[in-house]
Amino acid sequence: MMLLNLVGESGPDGASLAELVAASTLEKPTVRRLLMALIRGGLVEQDDKTRRYHLGVDCYILGTLATPRHGLVDMAADAVARLAAASGDTAFVTMRRGSAAVCLHREEGAYQIRTHALTVGAQHPLGVGAGSLAMLAALPDAELDAVIAENASRLSESYPGLEPKILRAEVATTRVRGYALNAGRIVAGSWGIGVALRWSDGTVAGALSLAAIESRMQPPRDAELAALLASEAATVETRMSRGLNRAN
Repeated sequence: MMLLNLVGESGPDGASLAELVAASTLEKPTVRRLLMALIRGGLVEQDDKTRRYHLGVDCYILGTLATPRHGLVDMAADAVARLAAASGDTAFVTMRRGSAAVCLHREEGAYQIRTHALTVGAQHPLGVGAGSLAMLAALPDAELDAVIAENASRLSESYPGLEPKILRAEVATTRVRGYALNAGRIVAGSWGIGVALRWSDGTVAGALSLAAIESRMQPPRDAELAALLASEAATVETRMSRGLNRAN
């Protein structure tokens, strides 16, 4: 399962055997043997030309079967499109995956200057980015503590400006403000605003967010964008509670 996740996280370019060995810390023969088992099961494929590994067709089938229960893109894609059209900026829906956030879908707005800080399939620790921070702030305190502890080493290595103390301060501000604001902490000049999405039982499912250059995220526009996000989030959450997709 770890190898399957690593292949999935490698994106459209796939992963080489050497990359999977390094990322998994397993021995090369072990990785090769496990990959062959995944290939036989249809969960992984190897490109004949590049010899790189990709998710297989059975992963697609399983994802399709899981859509009625976890189909956040189907439930939120039209909301993301409306956010991009109304704001002119780039809109996203992200999903929680344990202690991380995964970007599922993005829509470009009409404004000429765009930010490309978050791409589909990108995965970051909870708290990194506006939508991700919104999710972290929406967690109960005990769960929040566990997530920050789990991500502590990765945060210190890859996101030095977001150590646990700073994240906790950002969470406190987000809870008071009512929405998350990423003031260029990940990519200089790229700002974001996000709100959390919750399932009907109150657990965090994901987030809606908008990203733009710094000048387009200043007051009073930041509050206007937050209101747009909150309105669309309410629509999506109603749909989620009914188990409906956008076709309904």
